[in-house]
Amino acid sequence: MRVRSLADGRRGMDWRLHGRSRRLAIVLAISLAVVTAVTGTVLALTLHSGPAPAKLASAKLQPRPTVKATPPPPRPHKKGPLLDPFTGERIKKLDPVLAVKIDNIVYARPQTGLQSADIVYVIPVEGGLTRFMAVFSSHFPSVIGPVRSARQSDLDLLRQFGKPAFAWSGATPHLVPFIERAPIYDLYANLVGGYYRSPNRVAPYNLYANTRTLLSEAPRASKARDIGFRFGSLPAGGKPTAKYSVKYPAASYTFRWSAKDGRWLTWIDGSPAEATESGQLGGRTVIIQYTRIATSRFEEYGGRPPYAQSVGHGKAVILRNGRAYIVRWSRPNLEVGTTYTLRNGKRMLFQPGQVWVILAPDSHASYVNAAKV
Repeated sequence: MRVRSLADGRRGMDWRLHGRSRRLAIVLAISLAVVTAVTGTVLALTLHSGPAPAKLASAKLQPRPTVKATPPPPRPHKKGPLLDPFTGERIKKLDPVLAVKIDNIVYARPQTGLQSADIVYVIPVEGGLTRFMAVFSSHFPSVIGPVRSARQSDLDLLRQFGKPAFAWSGATPHLVPFIERAPIYDLYANLVGGYYRSPNRVAPYNLYANTRTLLSEAPRASKARDIGFRFGSLPAGGKPTAKYSVKYPAASYTFRWSAKDGRWLTWIDGSPAEATESGQLGGRTVIIQYTRIATSRFEEYGGRPPYAQSVGHGKAVILRNGRAYIVRWSRPNLEVGTTYTLRNGKRMLFQPGQVWVILAPDSHASYVNAAKV
């Protein structure tokens, strides 16, 4: 009985031992699983976060950072409308600059193409007369003319445009080398195509140019750029003015304000200045720039023509919207344009549209015979 009881007791003890072992094994298995899980987490942190071993515990206890979505970059502001620096009008793109010397003697009237010009310069020449230099960029007519010869004053004005295309029909032999070396696209009538003689007029007032052909001869001519003009609302001040006249020894100009047309209509030598493309010539803004008229060093037909100095400073009268403003003009050198400043120091603002610039003789220095270039 004891033996059996002892044997039974051993089996009961073995069962209890096995039960404890089983529980111990379960506990060890759970502990091992926990350790494995923790080790895996730490390993994952090590592989993904990369903290130093000494900081693993603190890294494990830190809350997961909240990832904020990166805001989209701000949208760029829409660019304003592109404005022509010569007229202040809206344009789609900047185009090349084409300057054309146009005759203005009575036999050359009415001229062709001037209504499309951005700027019309009136320049004194020999005999007390004047000629036009028309500058085109935003609008190009199909035909321009009559094209005439160049003068020294033209070269000074052309410098402000960079390297424009320049159409001309001739010049005194002494001046030609200077034109050829000037920073321009040389569109001399005997050098490039596109010119023709009209049978409806007598020579030399019948030379016309095809604009498209001229532009094809100057594929890299400078595009329109800032030459000092500013456009905007009507400045305060100014004197109500219905008309304004400018006189040369053998030519006269009168500009009359037309509220209906919103322009200063032009009379030359007492008659309306007409255009072959219909309508009377005239600009939205007219600048009478009083300047020193010297004598050119280049002879022309046995004499020396006047030379209008466009570099320097002086007084000007600007006509816009039926008013006249007395301003100061300044052009420090040939490479830049001209600024026009009101008496209060602010820039004079032009009315958007075609601009006329009249290089008029200063009453204190008219047709002097001294200046050297």
